[in-house]
Amino acid sequence: MHIEHIAIWTRDLERLRAFYETYFGATAGPKYTNPAKGFASYFLTFPAPGARLELMTRTDVGSEARDKIGPEVGYAHLALATGSETQVDTLTQRLQRDGYRLLSGPRRTGDGYYESVFLDPDGNQIEITA
Repeated sequence: MHIEHIAIWTRDLERLRAFYETYFGATAGPKYTNPAKGFASYFLTFPAPGARLELMTRTDVGSEARDKIGPEVGYAHLALATGSETQVDTLTQRLQRDGYRLLSGPRRTGDGYYESVFLDPDGNQIEITA
């Protein structure tokens, strides 16, 4: 198990991407967009091996959708990689049996992840990925 990525909501995706590239040596992957949800994101990698940073925005941030997607800006979720789809399924079942709230999944996302999303005991979103 390892931290796969940490996600941050932003109102200005390009400004935040440029900040991390300029000051921290990050390299942005291709921009992902989902027009149906008004969503766009970049995954940033850093020179040293380790977790990535996901920068995310939505056109409806600041509206009633805020309750569904989290805060307008700031940290969004922690993604933990299990190593396989079978392990995602097994851990998802275990967390459900133990009473933790499943928000979505397991499913294949538009940006290629196989994941499920839970709330931890404090209400933080945790993505369990393959």
